[in-house]
Amino acid sequence: MNSSPQITTWIQQLRQGNSRAAQKLWEIYFQQMVELARRKLQGAKKSAADEEDVALSAFKSFCLGARNGRFAQLEDRESLWPLLVSITANKSVDLMRYENRKKRALPIKPGEIDHEFLSEIISTEPSPEFAAQLAEELELFLARLDKTGDAELKQIALARMEGETNSEIAARLGCTRRTIERKLQLILRVCEQEGLA
Repeated sequence: MNSSPQITTWIQQLRQGNSRAAQKLWEIYFQQMVELARRKLQGAKKSAADEEDVALSAFKSFCLGARNGRFAQLEDRESLWPLLVSITANKSVDLMRYENRKKRALPIKPGEIDHEFLSEIISTEPSPEFAAQLAEELELFLARLDKTGDAELKQIALARMEGETNSEIAARLGCTRRTIERKLQLILRVCEQEGLA
């Protein structure tokens, strides 16, 4: 796995429109996004679109959003994976909702655009189902952090999700930035052990 400084550099380069940086991030994260989409789509009826299509769409949305300055909290490896998880999970839910609605709706003529689905895909607000699913997964993740015995891990993880920088968290908790970075590495290891990273 590449080091965090390299990933941080690639994120900065991606924001500037560097396609080589996008390729590097793709090589590291795409298969993980496919696996995540596969888990999210588990039990859903197979359609023309599959987990690779979901991951492709999610990665494209991530790249466009990063280039357009949409992800202010995106700084490094620790903030990148939760963002990719969120986008991929949302795209998975959108696909399942679309497939379920397609079963109930009249067929769309070839060449005709499904405006309702299109508006759902580009919507900035998460669906209630997605928000509930994300909240449930967050609770499970925080419970796993509690099991480590380090009470600060949960606080640090939540602070990073809310967009606080390592320096801001360190100042609030009265410790060094290096301590926060070390604890973020521990949080990342917990994610990897649970198959979340």
